[in-house]
Amino acid sequence: MIDIARRLKRGAQTPVKVTFNNIRLFNELPELIASQMEFEAADFVNACATVLPEAGFKKEGFIAAFLPDTYEFYWTSGAEATVKRLLEYRNKFWNDERRAKAKAIGLTPVEVATIASIAEEETAAADERPVVARLYLNRLKIGMKLQADPTVKYAVGDFGLRRILNRHLETVSPYNTYHIAGLPPGPIRMPYASTIDGVLNAPQHNYLYMCAKEDFSGRHNFAINLSAHNANAARYREALNKRGIK
Repeated sequence: MIDIARRLKRGAQTPVKVTFNNIRLFNELPELIASQMEFEAADFVNACATVLPEAGFKKEGFIAAFLPDTYEFYWTSGAEATVKRLLEYRNKFWNDERRAKAKAIGLTPVEVATIASIAEEETAAADERPVVARLYLNRLKIGMKLQADPTVKYAVGDFGLRRILNRHLETVSPYNTYHIAGLPPGPIRMPYASTIDGVLNAPQHNYLYMCAKEDFSGRHNFAINLSAHNANAARYREALNKRGIK
């Protein structure tokens, strides 16, 4: 107690550790960070609206300004200072080498984060994510729609969908990649640094199609052509039907 009193008297503080991960929607972040800091969630939102556009971010890409990790702050740090610190960390990650790799594949850092976010939603298997990323890079290269199921879930607003139906595919949204060409306006979750690197260093292959494996392992069957993909999809639909998943 004496030590605490002395710290208060001289204005000293013990840094608090702020951790965030597994963030799907941007509006989850302000509440999480504010719960560990002196400012309110609304202060963080307002700070993002001030700081991030000046740094070149559109609102749809705000979530790409942050990287999941553990950070140290004094709990009295202001919202704007906190946003700037987090952005500084993200910018250090996006060094010249990573930016050069992004440019080589014709993408901005936010666009790389967008592909990384889709890859994370597609598979929980970390080793599969670079393969998935290359598949979408292949589609972008030839002007083929991404047709990524996770973007449909995002557009519908239901991440728990276990089966994508035709009515879901008809959802009108700039995030529904069954309708739009190219990438959605921004990431559909906050991707990890490791997944971003997985996009930048994605292994070369010719896959254009993927389908969840019928063993429900969470992994995928990949295919180069539509006929092979249709065979994979038929097996998966049969497995869904057997389990009564609608």
